[in-house]
Formats: sequence, structure tokens, C-alpha cells
Amino acid sequence: HGAAREPEPIERLGARHFVDKVQVDVEQVGLAFGPSYDVGIPDLLGECASHRRVPLLSRHMRWQYQYVEHTSGVGVLDKAVLVLDAVEGGADSLVALTERTGLSRATAHRLAVALEVHRLLARDREGRWRLGPRLGELAGGRPADVLLERAGPVLARLRDTTGESAQLYRRQGPRRVCVATAERRSGLRDTVPVGSVLTLTAGSAAQVLLAWSPQDPLVAEAAFTGRVLTEVRRHGWAHSVSEREQGVASVSAPVRARDGRVVAAVSVSGPLERLTRSPGRLHADAVMAAAAELSRGVTS
Repeated sequence: HGAAREPEPIERLGARHFVDKVQVDVEQVGLAFGPSYDVGIPDLLGECASHRRVPLLSRHMRWQYQYVEHTSGVGVLDKAVLVLDAVEGGADSLVALTERTGLSRATAHRLAVALEVHRLLARDREGRWRLGPRLGELAGGRPADVLLERAGPVLARLRDTTGESAQLYRRQGPRRVCVATAERRSGLRDTVPVGSVLTLTAGSAAQVLLAWSPQDPLVAEAAFTGRVLTEVRRHGWAHSVSEREQGVASVSAPVRARDGRVVAAVSVSGPLERLTRSPGRLHADAVMAAAAELSRGVTS
């Protein structure tokens, strides 16, 4: 113990020495690493010639070798990005995070909680991890984004008119992301924070975002049919009842660019008890008016 000392060659270590860290020069020791291999301490202490390749037992070492080509040199940042990538890929529990990243349970949990503090990750009501609202704010907060600049007051008016929470969704690959929201002020409501990543195969907003792309492969996987999308195109709005989440209903309409492309979906959502099994009859006109207002001035 005592003051820290300079590293010493392993040959000088004796039985009573306290070892804090071991630094290995792979070429000097003569170990041939495959894709993912562990090195036992006895191998380093004189059994290098008879070294046998075995699967990595250490999650930390597995992380080091598996992701060595994608590191920035800032270890904690690289691991945090691993956690974000894992959650984006569907890892929503601690077990899934450790399996997907190769990090220890303690490290994965500590990083996930830290990312949650900064709102880069969040947990739903069942405690499942999902991407946090700050990511959407960072991605969509550019001053040139006219749609987002207009969304706040338009969604607030839609919320006040319908009495339900209002959201704006954009498509990102095979999913949709909530980029703006106006929550119902009190009472039972459907809460979808900014940055939430939701399926593109269920819900009225998903119907709207796919309706004008009927050949999209996602249609074959959807909870709704091509016939439903035909009706969405005919009416100009969509509604769903317990399609994405049991007990939740919603109504959505398309936001279009000047060339007619659908660039987003504006929605209201709430409990089935209030919206009934025909939510479109209650709120389709208000949602379509909000979508038309948002479409004005959107150039791309």
C-alpha cells in the first residue's frame, strides 16, 4: 500500500504484492486474439505458450474488443452511445441493455440513469427504457424548422378545442417520433412526451404517415389493412381505437408540404371513455383544421 508506484514488469511481482491493474502488451506476450477472447491471469504469469482460446467471460473485455473500431477514445462517451443505440434498437430493460451492449449490469444501469437525468432516455409507466425527449428537441430545434416553430400554438389551440392531448409526429425510418405536443392540463390523458419513438404499424398517426405510400413494406406488418388506408386517403383523416395501446383512441390528419407530400401527422389522443369508439366524429374537423394550418408555410 502507501504511495502509488510506477508500473513494474510482471516478472518482479511476488506472492505478497497487491495488484491493482494489469496492462497487457498483446504482441509482447504472444497471445493471438480472435473476435472475442478472454485471457486468464495464469496465462500471463507463465503459461502463454499453452494459452487456449476461450469465450470472453468479462463483459468489459467483450465491450472493448467488440467495439474497438467504433470508439472515440472517450470511454464513458462511447459506452453512453452504446446504451442509446441499444435502446433505439429495442432494448427496453436492464437485462436487454447488458446483453446488447456487453456492459455490466451496474455500468449499464448507471449510464441509463445518468442519460435519464439529462432527458436523453426516459422510462414509460411500466419502467421500460425508451429514447428521451431531449433527443427530439436537439434534432428538431433548428430555427429554420418552420413546422416546429408553428406547432406549439397550433397544438395548444387544438388541445383547448378538443379537450384532449395533441401531438405532432414525423416519420423516421420504420418508426415515428413525437416532435411537438400540447398535453391536456388535468384529468386522465394520453401522455406522449417529445422525443417518444412509436411504432409505424399501429395508431391513427401511423395510418396517416403510410396512407399515401401504400406500397411501403410496413403496410404488410401493420395492425391496419390497405383498405383502411384507402379510407384514410378518401376522408383525409384517420382514427384508431385501442390499436396502439389498449384503452386509447386517437384522430390524425396529414400535414403536407407545398408539393403535396405528407411530412407529418397531427393528432389528438385520449382515453376511449371520452373519445368513444368513433373518435373521428368528435374531432376530425378540428384535427384537419390544425393540419391545414400547419401545412401553410411548410416548404419541404
